[in-house]
Amino acid sequence: MRGLVHRHLGKVVAGAAVAVAGTAAMVAVTLPGTAGADEGGGTGSGSRAARQAGQQAGQQAGDGAVRPGVVEQAPAEGDRGRGGDPLTGDEIARAERLAAGRQPLRGAEDVEGERGAQRLTVDLADPENADDVDDGADVPRRADVTFYDYKNDTLVTRTVDLDTGKVVRTGVQHGVQPPLSRAENAEAARLLIADPLGAGLRADYKDATGKELTSPDQLLFNGAVYRAVPGAQPAVLDRCGEHRCVRLFPKVKNGPWIDARSIVIDLSARKVAELDRR
Repeated sequence: MRGLVHRHLGKVVAGAAVAVAGTAAMVAVTLPGTAGADEGGGTGSGSRAARQAGQQAGQQAGDGAVRPGVVEQAPAEGDRGRGGDPLTGDEIARAERLAAGRQPLRGAEDVEGERGAQRLTVDLADPENADDVDDGADVPRRADVTFYDYKNDTLVTRTVDLDTGKVVRTGVQHGVQPPLSRAENAEAARLLIADPLGAGLRADYKDATGKELTSPDQLLFNGAVYRAVPGAQPAVLDRCGEHRCVRLFPKVKNGPWIDARSIVIDLSARKVAELDRR
């Protein structure tokens, strides 16, 4: 638990610096000129030299001369997509609102034990007839919104029709554990930091920063769903898979990773346990 994983970080940073410098040098050589480079307080000698080189290359190449590149702005995101377009921000917000405002989600609980199920993902639903999308038809826009209900450990998927504003399908599954949301990882880290088994994590953080670890906001982390394996864990983790359980991979901000692989946080039971090392 006390091992800090920080090998090769210096090489990575140094390599990145060399790559950036090399890229900058390449751009300076290959770009024929920069529009407006003489404007401002600089002498612009480098820009003029680059333009002269570009003009000479253009004279030699004739109609095949390389023209200065133009960076175009990304098109503005509309309120509504079409066909198989990704969901827009407005569509995602509307799908969440429509899916969460119906029973039985009002009786559910999120990862912190508060009222309402924990939202996980919002994705464009597959069309009922995939050929319609290929033909460019204006098919109905539907979204699959997934929630995890910590009150009874169920995954709820609601499909909403964004045109009519109706929930057209609801699916409930037990024992299904999709990837964790950011909020779930943060709550797992909060439980671990406050638990006696988090002593190693807190000590490693202090070794790396000289500061006390008191909040998940001080860390970066990934999390992986943990399922019980017979004989490979203490009995307190036997329901992982039915329960929502997490193994965290925390990282000090601007610092090393911390090895916490032996710790499992059961978010459903709000308990922390250490895997058997046999």
